Amino acid sequence: MKKRFAIIEIGSYNTKTHVYEQGNVIYEDNTTIKLKSNYKENNRINDNDISMIISIIKKALTFTENVHVYGCSIFRNITPEELAAVNDKVFGECNLNIEVVSQEEEAYYTALGCYANVDYNGNICVFIGGGGSIELIFVNNKKVIDKKLYNFGVVDVTNKFESLKDDVPKCSFDEVYDYVDKLINDISFKADVLILSGGDHLYWYNNAQYKLLENTLYKSENQKYMLTTKMSDNYDRDALITSLDKIRKNSDNPKWFDYSRAMKVTTNVISHKIESKYIIPTKINMEYGLKIKS
Repeated sequence: MKKRFAIIEIGSYNTKTHVYEQGNVIYEDNTTIKLKSNYKENNRINDNDISMIISIIKKALTFTENVHVYGCSIFRNITPEELAAVNDKVFGECNLNIEVVSQEEEAYYTALGCYANVDYNGNICVFIGGGGSIELIFVNNKKVIDKKLYNFGVVDVTNKFESLKDDVPKCSFDEVYDYVDKLINDISFKADVLILSGGDHLYWYNNAQYKLLENTLYKSENQKYMLTTKMSDNYDRDALITSLDKIRKNSDNPKWFDYSRAMKVTTNVISHKIESKYIIPTKINMEYGLKIKS
């Protein structure tokens, strides 16, 4: 890739933009577009969502003509005709197309962004969480030793328990946990360290004002913080009884929190299934791995 370039990753409910120059981020944005939820309501990607995507691309184009646009799970699940119709509108406005990445590619690049520069003597599990899919990549000494791919995400869990979006949900932590537990099934590989990626997991902890520990397991500029599984259990259960509206008021993107509780329960389930001792929340996405490979 050229010296200045932009990567836009369009997920099922969050679209991330990063503009790089000489390897450094000079612009970043995280916009909530509820593509999967809106698709379910309308049985198509609606025009307003496409307009929002076009606006995001146009903003990136003000920095550089070298813009790469990647579509994740929502675009993997629409027909070729639907994708062509979306790309016709995007190309007409931006002279660019959305490139659809497979679940395997998304998992590979996101995980690579987590482990490529990490020195740790033991198993690491990279959790890649999204609105429409979830992936687990197990790594030892920078080599992938196992992976598990799931065709559900936090939008699906929230659709099952819609009150998770409310200020205080009607469902309990244990109800949601048991449901996700059945979706995940057994996991044979274990890992002491669970890295949370695929979205801005730090955004939750910062706005909920939950304290984190310094990551003393290894040095990484993008993985500065950690928490123990015991801390995570306390925080995750608290997430389903505390006021979500109060947390929203601390943020600059209140809509982001609609699926946050489903994410907390899902990561909690996985942390116990793999018997993790430490959890590393990050905001590492697919483009971190793409940047490494470029």
